[in-house]
Amino acid sequence: MIRLSFLLLICFTFQLSAQNYSINVTLEQAPNKTIQLAYHYLGKIYAADKTTLDENGQGTFTGDSLLSQGLYKILVDQDHHFDFLLGADQQFSLTNPTFDGKNSIIEGAPESEAFINYMNYLSGLQQKSSTLNQAYRNADEQEKEKIANQREALDTEMQAYWATVNKKFPDSFLYKFITANYVPELDESTLPPNIVENDSLLLRAKFNYQREHYWDYFDYTDERYLYTPFYKTKVETWFEKVLYPAYDSVKPYVYQFLEDVYPNKRIFQFATSFFLNSSLNSNFMGMDALFVDLARDYYLSGEAFWATDETLEQIRENVLFLQDNLIGATAPDLTLESFDGEFINLHQIESKLTVLLIYEPNCSHCKVFIPEFYNDVYLPNKDKGLEVYAIYSMDDKEEWAEFLTKHNMFDWLNVWDPDHSSRFKIKYDGRKTPGVFLLDETKKILGKKMTIEQLQEIIAIELN
Repeated sequence: MIRLSFLLLICFTFQLSAQNYSINVTLEQAPNKTIQLAYHYLGKIYAADKTTLDENGQGTFTGDSLLSQGLYKILVDQDHHFDFLLGADQQFSLTNPTFDGKNSIIEGAPESEAFINYMNYLSGLQQKSSTLNQAYRNADEQEKEKIANQREALDTEMQAYWATVNKKFPDSFLYKFITANYVPELDESTLPPNIVENDSLLLRAKFNYQREHYWDYFDYTDERYLYTPFYKTKVETWFEKVLYPAYDSVKPYVYQFLEDVYPNKRIFQFATSFFLNSSLNSNFMGMDALFVDLARDYYLSGEAFWATDETLEQIRENVLFLQDNLIGATAPDLTLESFDGEFINLHQIESKLTVLLIYEPNCSHCKVFIPEFYNDVYLPNKDKGLEVYAIYSMDDKEEWAEFLTKHNMFDWLNVWDPDHSSRFKIKYDGRKTPGVFLLDETKKILGKKMTIEQLQEIIAIELN
């Protein structure tokens, strides 16, 4: 009985020790220095622990609970630091005679040791690649073919190294880390000749292949990736460059991503916030529809547990100003008073295309944009089926008249709403001017927030 209790005590003590971290550090070049143990998190660096080294440059980081796995940094100051990979084994020693991470010596954490070995291997491989690239630039056609084969051999060697790591450390974060940025390329030999021989079809095939295989080597549901420099950049690249930049194309992929990461609250919070802000600030026309969907489905529904009352109020405001003027929707109808005192209904305008403008004469951008639009877009197309519903957004008719007279803009539809009873600024998001909306013959919104050049291009297509 005593022996059993003793054995149980040993097991219990071992379990406790396995749940803390203890990293013995030796930095000969930093005696008596206070150093920090820091970690990467979504592209930034945060402090996890600190210790002061003795006169021999020795010290220990220790804590009562395990640290999150990921890429960590030993930091003395902004000029003296290096990275290492922290895996499941968190009781080990780390020695570095310099501040180059490849010179680190780790004992007691095989996964972390293997990462140092990989960094040294990768450095050698990069030197070989650089030498081959230089030789390729100076080679004749026959030599280039030979060098190209040598470069392909380096890729094959790299993948063989990855396979060895995966076999030695199955299901480890090390393997996930070193392969995280690899995206397989389409093997053109698998395509039919009619696609290979057609540049546009081949480009589309490559685009679709990258979109479907972008995450093959990156498990975006794994929280450990948050503790690296590349989770955020990986998602940014996917959203901005890999997905086809159109609302209908992007939404299914974004929603599937959020569904996949939903069980992990940290990733879910980052991803939802990222997609919400990115869709609102996107340079691609129509992506604000994704913002409205995300706002309603995740924030205003209560799923965004991290959102403050102030944040929710800002989101509600944005939804209010965007929800009625999304591309593809029927433009909200307006009946506004003209400069001459008549009332003109937007939906009763008979034209192939209608541009709805919202402007104020003292807006610096409007001063340039409105006259340029009048001369370069309206005048060349007014007899081809283009009409303009130009809303003066203020309440000073004298100012309005002066502006129209100065630029001789009385031949399009000039309207206003001095008491704002129509709520046009809410229906058409008049928070910033000029506001620009292109409507088709049925008053469906074709585009908005366009430049002069974009308007010229789209209108030319629509009217011809």
